[in-house]
Amino acid sequence: MIDEVQKLLDQYLAWLKDKTSLRQVKDWIEITTPYLDRHNDYMQIYVKRENGSFIITDDGYTIEDLRLSGCELESKKRKDLLNLTLNGFGVKIINDELIVHASPDTFALRKHNLVQAMLAINDLFYLAVPMVASLFLEDVTSWLDLSEIRYTPKVKFTGKSGYDHLFDFVIPASKKQPERILQTINRPSRDTAQAVAFSWIDTKEVRPANSRAYAFLNDSESAPTASVLDALKNYDVSPVLWSRREEMREELAA
Repeated sequence: MIDEVQKLLDQYLAWLKDKTSLRQVKDWIEITTPYLDRHNDYMQIYVKRENGSFIITDDGYTIEDLRLSGCELESKKRKDLLNLTLNGFGVKIINDELIVHASPDTFALRKHNLVQAMLAINDLFYLAVPMVASLFLEDVTSWLDLSEIRYTPKVKFTGKSGYDHLFDFVIPASKKQPERILQTINRPSRDTAQAVAFSWIDTKEVRPANSRAYAFLNDSESAPTASVLDALKNYDVSPVLWSRREEMREELAA
């Protein structure tokens, strides 16, 4: 099992390297990542050396794109969710730019955290219909509370690779059930599914041997594709359709 998981990690890291490209833009280096945004464009970040360290930024793209799509982040609850998520990845927001600082030794980790924060913020706040006030994470939180399912929100684990991974909820082990780790995916896609899958396979060896991972998928607008479900199942993450959440109540509450 260890060899199999190591092979999967190696394949994922090789994919990241092969699909990443660089371009000089004045004083900055533009890094095009293999991750796609909801426009099916490759996500880009920018790096500049300053005083012996590096500044890595999204150049304001993430927040600006949400605003242009009709998703404002002005309410206190949304600001709190934004800051909670960014803090979990160690990312700062300055003039709407997502920014991290890195040394040569921490560059890979900080770059990883910034990209993961961009994916998380985009998925957390993007609303297919701008007038919809509810956020999927809020819906899941309310359902857990209503179902009397105990949990700890926003828990960070360091995986085998040394990368940090932020999970939305962790349900502690009980006499009947092992530790359960829950991640929400507002807009299920191949990229978001792969990101969750990598977080889990990188983390599972540092968690109790019988820990389980679940991904709550928002299927309010459309059903997730088979490739999304397969990507999760292949990496031992149990997909849970939001429309069928009641089927999981007893298992998660135990």
